[in-house]
Amino acid sequence: MTDTEHPRVVVVGAGRMGQGIALAFLAAGRDVTLADVKETDGDRAPYRKAAEQQVLERLGARPAHGPGRAPRLTVCDRAAAAAPLAAADVVFEAVPEVLEVKRSVLSWVDATAAGTAVIASTTSTFLVTDLAALVRDGSRVVNAHWLNPADLMPLVEVSRSEDTDPDRVARLTALLRDIGKVPVVCGPTAGYIVPRLQALLMNEAARMVEEGVASAADIDQAVRAGLGPRFCVLGPLEFIDWGGGDILYYASRYLAAELGDRFRAPAVVEENMTARRRGLQDGTGFYHYAPEDVPAYRAGRVREFEELLRLRAAGLRADAAFPTRPVAPPEPE
Repeated sequence: MTDTEHPRVVVVGAGRMGQGIALAFLAAGRDVTLADVKETDGDRAPYRKAAEQQVLERLGARPAHGPGRAPRLTVCDRAAAAAPLAAADVVFEAVPEVLEVKRSVLSWVDATAAGTAVIASTTSTFLVTDLAALVRDGSRVVNAHWLNPADLMPLVEVSRSEDTDPDRVARLTALLRDIGKVPVVCGPTAGYIVPRLQALLMNEAARMVEEGVASAADIDQAVRAGLGPRFCVLGPLEFIDWGGGDILYYASRYLAAELGDRFRAPAVVEENMTARRRGLQDGTGFYHYAPEDVPAYRAGRVREFEELLRLRAAGLRADAAFPTRPVAPPEPE
């Protein structure tokens, strides 16, 4: 059983995502139970053994978690998961994105887990409001969208509804921070934050290939060498403030006229422009900037850029810093 000083964690679903979440906790020195709940007529014991071996092999390739005893992984079937669930503080549901499967598993978790437990679904498809309706007390359900691979990617998007218990959100985000993750909180909206942003980016990249604007290799190179480092240091809204909301305002008008309404700026950009909330130059935009703090803020961000690019290029030849892949041949006509 998990150390009493740490929240007790059960991951329900022993597929790729469940294994990745379990590994994230083990890598942070935490005990975790991984429950294989797939119901089949066949013997699942070999699958559970293989899943355990895969997780432990990946854990062995990571740096040591620190002093003290090694964290314990328990892989079990549905029947054996009842006791860990009853004692769990946080339960991560990581079963396939099929509503009936979610319904069955969440109903079982709801009936088995302690009433104080947080039930966190890792779904990327269903809204938290939909899943909360599948249990008796929807206030304890929250979505925790881990990006793949779950053990490596820092971000976890936590989606809550108006009915979600704020204390459960606070406990979940504290736990995630404790194991080195970066949780962000959003409302019950399709696409969360990252999938919604990346869908627009990926579709526009594909559209440029379709239109013959540039090759796939050059578009990807532009993102790796340009957008990637830029938005790793400055988020998109911070970057609007950094460069000036007026630049986005005029650029959006030009692009919308040339390429279509998908480039039209949202109302908040026009409102900020009209009210002279253009970012650093006005002292306010999407963020507030005290005049006396701006020089140090700018210098700090520039240092982050320099360090990021230095790390990215360390040990690599200049022409190999951003390697490309072979381009797929065109389809025959």
